Amino acid sequence: MVFSRAPMATSDDQILEAWRGLLDAHAKAHCALERALKDHDLGVSEYEVLERLAAGGEARRMHDLGADLHLSQSALSRAVARLERDGLAVRGMCPEDRRGVAVCLTAEGRERYQAAVPTHRRVLAENL
Repeated sequence: MVFSRAPMATSDDQILEAWRGLLDAHAKAHCALERALKDHDLGVSEYEVLERLAAGGEARRMHDLGADLHLSQSALSRAVARLERDGLAVRGMCPEDRRGVAVCLTAEGRERYQAAVPTHRRVLAENL
């Protein structure tokens, strides 16, 4: 799928129309993902954390994850806590900086993520 950039909006009405279209597309895709990922006992935030952890292959600092995911520190902490509660991720002290917290994927987390990938991609293809 190729996305083309929309022509530059020139009036306030065009800018608002483009903004509302973007919000509508995001809300539609996000809601569809939330519904579909429930089959895997995941929410969108949890899935996104798992995806970043799976891509990195090793522990990631919470601070870096938050920046990648555009989540507040508290939203990220809640998502990681849910993953940790379900045995999908573990937190520990960052080996390079003992002030930091690192998160890594468990074997069960990798399996749950891999099982959810086809659902995630299907929903994105249907909604974008």
